[in-house]
Amino acid sequence: MGELVFVGLGLFDETDVSLRGLEEIKGAKAVFVELYTSLMGGLSLRRLEKLIGKEFSVVSRHHLEEEKGQIILQKAKKGKTVLLVPGDPLIATTHIDLRIRAEKLGIKTRAIHGASIISAAIGLSDLQNYKFGRSVTVPFPDKGFISETPYLVVKENRKMGLHTLCFLDVRVEEGRYMTVKDGLQSLSAVEKQKRNSVITPNTLVIGVARAGSEDSVVKADYIGEVMKYDFGKPPHTIIFPGRLHFMEAEALITLAKAPESIRRMVA
Repeated sequence: MGELVFVGLGLFDETDVSLRGLEEIKGAKAVFVELYTSLMGGLSLRRLEKLIGKEFSVVSRHHLEEEKGQIILQKAKKGKTVLLVPGDPLIATTHIDLRIRAEKLGIKTRAIHGASIISAAIGLSDLQNYKFGRSVTVPFPDKGFISETPYLVVKENRKMGLHTLCFLDVRVEEGRYMTVKDGLQSLSAVEKQKRNSVITPNTLVIGVARAGSEDSVVKADYIGEVMKYDFGKPPHTIIFPGRLHFMEAEALITLAKAPESIRRMVA
């Protein structure tokens, strides 16, 4: 029986992979890495190869989605194979699909988890994790079409007083990475149509940049001000707070330089 092990690379560079992950890699007959589901700003393929002491093959979206991961499954049938994935390996549905296919072929699968943008962004925001509602991705406009889904998710979470984590679209193979400003502009465009006062210049928002790196940035303010803020290089993430606990407000003011006026949002 073959084996396919999904190993999380973490958030920023090759040093984020866990010791357990390294052990799995060193014991593999074949190693693959995909880099299109997320941006690891400090990753060097040359340093990664030196760290793991093995050659590896980089697989694209085409390999995993259009070809259904056959290049990986064929290797996994013959012996232990590792797929290295940015962040946590089982967050993206692409990898879950591959895992299902492997199991149906009689290939044993396991996962070695890595740091995820979900836990990192929430942790950096200093908001209470159990007060987050449904998360959502803000996609790039497609031929002028702007998705309403992120706007509606923020609206519904806010009704319940919950925070919203918004992933921003990443298209690594095209060299396109949505910024905090891009995401807010997209949501503001939907607001102009809906007019529900969900996304306004006076809406509190938190921008997070380069979570997991030494130069990560967290800035909380009203949208009108955050749109002007320079977050630097991607990847970026957006969080919309719901009702605030007094400790959350204090943390945002002290650690994310939010204005004192957000204290009125404390419930």
